[in-house]
Amino acid sequence: MSVIEGMPGLDPASYRRHALHGENAAWLEKNCYVDLWIELVHALGLEPLAMLPFTLGADFEDDQWIFFKPPLAELWDLYGIDVQELTVWRPLIDHCVEHLGAGRLISTEADAYWLPDTAGTDYRSKHTKTTIVVAKLDLDKRRLGYFHNAGYFELAGDDFAQLFRLGMPHDPAFLPLFAERVRIDRLVRPPQAELAAASLALLRRHLARRPASNPFTRFGESMASGLPEMAAAGLDSYHAWAFASVRQAGAAFELLAANLRWLAALGHGELGSPAERFNAISQGNKALILKGARAVHTRRPLDAGAMMQEMAQAWDDGMAALDLALAR
Repeated sequence: MSVIEGMPGLDPASYRRHALHGENAAWLEKNCYVDLWIELVHALGLEPLAMLPFTLGADFEDDQWIFFKPPLAELWDLYGIDVQELTVWRPLIDHCVEHLGAGRLISTEADAYWLPDTAGTDYRSKHTKTTIVVAKLDLDKRRLGYFHNAGYFELAGDDFAQLFRLGMPHDPAFLPLFAERVRIDRLVRPPQAELAAASLALLRRHLARRPASNPFTRFGESMASGLPEMAAAGLDSYHAWAFASVRQAGAAFELLAANLRWLAALGHGELGSPAERFNAISQGNKALILKGARAVHTRRPLDAGAMMQEMAQAWDDGMAALDLALAR
């Protein structure tokens, strides 16, 4: 078979993103791993808003905010999606043929240099590690359908050959890419009320794992001491730092607020108040990332102390409101 589809019927031209990646999103792209899971769950006809309570654990650790990911066990509990690490013991394309042919998908590390959906940033410009989900292969035409960032896309030709290292001599220094196989043959589609109840249970679980101290207090101290050095290093250094810090914080709390608003609309109205606090954090980071870039570009000092205090207060208030809401 020339064309192998793990999810028949997908077409980049007609694919419609989830609202979390819509025009009203504060952070169109959150991080490559959570983004593809939002879209994959959505493409399977399921609701990704239910899986988002894990963002309650968002924390600042020394030089970065955590790169938040949905726990794989929770994907199974909520949706019946089974994800296991794939041992890449032969060329990756052979694994893709094998598993897609059996109705499974492959999540794999990839070089964004060969991903045309990153045009304007990394595509044919910069080698950066990212993650994609392979959903369709056309071996004769060398075309690949894949989930990445905020949607479903297609690549072909030299991008296909380079992504799979086709025709390249064996390189003993090249390490196999980390990959996972994704089984979707045992999906569950619970009624919305049941899914909301499961999401609420996850919210209680992850609330117990929230940071022990206010992460924005620590983040503010780190930024105040590190921004002058970044200004001296230039915008490239700033953007790398901002992706690992400001973007991760802003996107995590945007997703947390979205989960709480979804639950509030399904009968848990008391969650609307903490949702507002956490959304304010997302918006605060949106302003911060722009002001920081401007300060580095102009080499003018930036006093972000007031912004950090506001976000720290919003975190405290949001967590207190969530404690109260979940105690009812």
